[in-house]
Amino acid sequence: MATVSFVEIIWAIFIISAFLPMLKQQRLEILRLRLIRNLEQRRGSRVITMIHRQELISFLGLPLSRYINIEDSEQVLRAIRYTPEDMPIDLLLHTPGGLVLAAEQIARALEKHPAKVTVFVPHYAMSGGTMISLAADEIVMDENAVLGPVDPQLGNYPAASILETVRQKGIDKVDDTTMVLADISRKAIQQVEEFVRFLLQRKMGPEKAGAVAHFLTSGRFTHDYPITPEQLKEIGLPVMTELPKEIYALMELYPQPGQRRPSVQYIPLPYSRERDGKR
Repeated sequence: MATVSFVEIIWAIFIISAFLPMLKQQRLEILRLRLIRNLEQRRGSRVITMIHRQELISFLGLPLSRYINIEDSEQVLRAIRYTPEDMPIDLLLHTPGGLVLAAEQIARALEKHPAKVTVFVPHYAMSGGTMISLAADEIVMDENAVLGPVDPQLGNYPAASILETVRQKGIDKVDDTTMVLADISRKAIQQVEEFVRFLLQRKMGPEKAGAVAHFLTSGRFTHDYPITPEQLKEIGLPVMTELPKEIYALMELYPQPGQRRPSVQYIPLPYSRERDGKR
């Protein structure tokens, strides 16, 4: 009778541990596609998701942080090309932002789509995510979700802050590098403001679109400032807060990587006063 050595057991455990994340990921992919298809059939739309969070996707289950990049814009533009002109598009957004070029490409393609475009924001869509949201005919958010300013950033610094530094110190008191950065900052703010105005003018007219574009791009807020649905409605954006239940269910299928000690913990069941109150 053959015996199994200790080394063979260790190798078997290692191989199983290496492949378990892959199997788990495949199961998540199947569940996601099934839920996406169900939502498409109910709404008669093309559903596209762009969700950026840490996820266990590599061979050994290492977390990888994501943001809007050119690969995302290529995929979204391809999905839009696959969509008939008379079919609505529903885009689920969960992102901290990313490359301006990629965000502008996605926003421009959505703005050109003839049928209705709806963006769903269950938690946040900051920076480039906000820019993409502005291209939608309707933004549907959780009542506690937020968008953010779209003021350009040069490296680690806001473009508006670079210009303000030059203004306060004076041109004769800053070096050539800072002057170059100030020139780039001025152009970046102008370009982004013009693009945001272009996205909004069909919804609210040129004058109002210009005011909202300046509000979002001028650097009056820090780049991570949370803009609530109430504030967005006040400035005239088409925002609703009745988020479909399927969106929350879909977000549950994009889990954060597991930790030894969870920072947030609760019993994952909906409660009711009648069932869980005093007996």
